[in-house]
Amino acid sequence: MQTLALVLATLLALLHVYILVLEMFFWTKPLGRRAFGLKADFAEQSKALAANQGLYNGFLAAGLAWGVMQGAAAGRPWMIFFAGCVVVAGVFGAATASRKILFVQALPGALTLAAALAA
Repeated sequence: MQTLALVLATLLALLHVYILVLEMFFWTKPLGRRAFGLKADFAEQSKALAANQGLYNGFLAAGLAWGVMQGAAAGRPWMIFFAGCVVVAGVFGAATASRKILFVQALPGALTLAAALAA
């Protein structure tokens, strides 16, 4: 179970790095607009807010990566905390922005959290 927790936490961190890149660097580009279903004018008007969101996703990724680098035993509290944060952010995003976030963010976070708790 420890190996599973480390693998899932790594994948979750990589997912959040990908979200960071989309929000900070591709928000107004076709890739970012397609990923988030945005019209060009809205993307342009909201790019500063998206960059801020991207930065927060980077912090989630960094916390998860820190937990992974500590190893299964020492990193467990970090993985639990940051996976829990991902779940909360995903549920809030699903409730306020798009139901899709529940499956893209909250579900992987919940799986990682469960594995870390069981490790």
